[in-house]
Amino acid sequence: MDEHQPASPAPQAPPAPLSQPARRPGGRAARVGAAVHQAVTDLISERGYGTFSVADVAARAGVADSSIYRRWGSLEKLLADVALNRLNARSPMPDTGSLAGDLRAYTAAVAREITGPEGLALLRLAIALESSGEQGLQARDDLLAERARQLDSMLDRARERGEPAPDAFGVLDHLMAPMYIRVLFGLGPLTPEYVDGLVDRLLAFDRQGP
Repeated sequence: MDEHQPASPAPQAPPAPLSQPARRPGGRAARVGAAVHQAVTDLISERGYGTFSVADVAARAGVADSSIYRRWGSLEKLLADVALNRLNARSPMPDTGSLAGDLRAYTAAVAREITGPEGLALLRLAIALESSGEQGLQARDDLLAERARQLDSMLDRARERGEPAPDAFGVLDHLMAPMYIRVLFGLGPLTPEYVDGLVDRLLAFDRQGP
């Protein structure tokens, strides 16, 4: 080989593929979801359930009707989603380390919610969905089933700690129903003493067993 011959250029590596821009958390989908949820909340406050349509929500949120149908499928499912989001934010399932602590925290949160400015919003929603045909009934059942699943998770944690725990219907019968009835018929305030008494009776009843 001639030592004066210029060396062949070294092979070059193929160009690296262009990197895709990282998707920011809380992008357009999150903004649309927040706007639609806020529009529903405002319309419920102004008009009540059963008095507005998907088109009204879309106009208030500044989005297309098709965006709402594509994401939620129906007004009924949207209403249930808004309600569940509200419940999760205002009455989350607590994890205090004991069943008594969890039930007291959860019941106190529900008491604050149903005696607050929007009162029995969940009850009114359930009634509105029930009168909205099959889609409404399905949305109601899905909402209640998800909330029951969350409640069961709290009760399962207690059982895993070795604590006797009621089932979800026991919580409904002994804690939720008395508070809702008391507020619905104006039978007296939900004082901390009254709410704690409900929890005490449920725990005592459960310890006695069948």
